[in-house]
Amino acid sequence: MQTSGKAIWPWVLGLAVVGGAGAWLFSDSLRALADRVDVPVQAPATRITASPPAVTATPAAGAATTAPIRHPVDPRDAADPALPALADSDAAVREALGALFGQDRALALLLPDHLIQRVVTHIDNLDKPSVPAPAMAVRALPGSLQVETVDGTTYIAASNAERYAPYVAAFTALDAEAVGKAYVRFYPLLQQAYVQLGGPEAYFNDRLVAVIDHLVALPNAPQPVAVERDARGRYRFVDPSLQARSVGQKLLLRLDASQALAVKRQLRALRAAIARG
Repeated sequence: MQTSGKAIWPWVLGLAVVGGAGAWLFSDSLRALADRVDVPVQAPATRITASPPAVTATPAAGAATTAPIRHPVDPRDAADPALPALADSDAAVREALGALFGQDRALALLLPDHLIQRVVTHIDNLDKPSVPAPAMAVRALPGSLQVETVDGTTYIAASNAERYAPYVAAFTALDAEAVGKAYVRFYPLLQQAYVQLGGPEAYFNDRLVAVIDHLVALPNAPQPVAVERDARGRYRFVDPSLQARSVGQKLLLRLDASQALAVKRQLRALRAAIARG
């Protein structure tokens, strides 16, 4: 858990494409990043392009048996002949997100290029201890963590929730069914980006469902939440069981109780829109 005036909120679902909504939601405890983040590129014979390297989907000989797909996306629903190539998808993704949000405030937090690749990598890291800088999909969230000290103990202040309020409101106001349709439309590109992370046998929709389940499984923490600075000046949770949580769950812990409940409710609705069972 870190403090920064440019803290960022990666939430899954800055799903920037799953409705494009959640990735920016979970970026508050991470370091601020420059707009330019290195993304793997392919090097043709003549010049370097912005396209990620092609990865074959055929497992190597002797590789482990592919795990069964638990939450398949109907390929007929995802068969959009107008879908752009992954390397050229940024404009189409931004257009889809703009239609879902109906306003630009949340979209302003998204980094400008390789949106699908960034979002897939971002989501894949939310249940881990930290998110590496190149995995981030969003800019810094304005402001810094608000704290207050009572009887010698520092807590996340109630006023801290005001920083998140407009973003939580935008996320929870999304039509989950519309988000699901946009997600399915772009799913072939999401799957392609996930394969390029190095798992040709992996299925992104199953991974996304697992991350959502991980986030909503976070128990409610006693309020207010006590924090302290570490040797590098970054805030961390005093309770070691909270500090040991994943980066995504620790970001949820920064919300106030009503915000966390609302976000979990919306995550469950998004899950229902993209998963079977």
